[in-house]
Amino acid sequence: MWIMHSDCFLSIVSKDCGPAELLVRARRNGDIEKVFPSAKVIKDAGTDYLYRAVIPRDAVKQAVAVMIDDIDYPNFKDSVEEKSLHAAYVGVWCAMAGLQHPPPDIERATHARSALTSKNTP
Repeated sequence: MWIMHSDCFLSIVSKDCGPAELLVRARRNGDIEKVFPSAKVIKDAGTDYLYRAVIPRDAVKQAVAVMIDDIDYPNFKDSVEEKSLHAAYVGVWCAMAGLQHPPPDIERATHARSALTSKNTP
């Protein structure tokens, strides 16, 4: 499962952990700790995701529930303040929009693509 939060991106899988645990992975330093502050994060350059931590399943469930309860934005992409994370999410939005038939309104798609270069530009 991919979790795209306003300030972090996580990949959560059942791998290299016990049945009551999940492996939480991140590409950026600090993303796991934003959701799981007490996590023991391991950095491993020999893996697909550079950062990882084994977290109890119940703690993952609780954290996801908190994220859902904290949603207060009308547009997810607009809630992402960090420029590089926003650009990555717009790229995902565009890729997923390509799966929709019929595709989204071209004006909206163009606006999303332009956000790649304009978000948080001084």
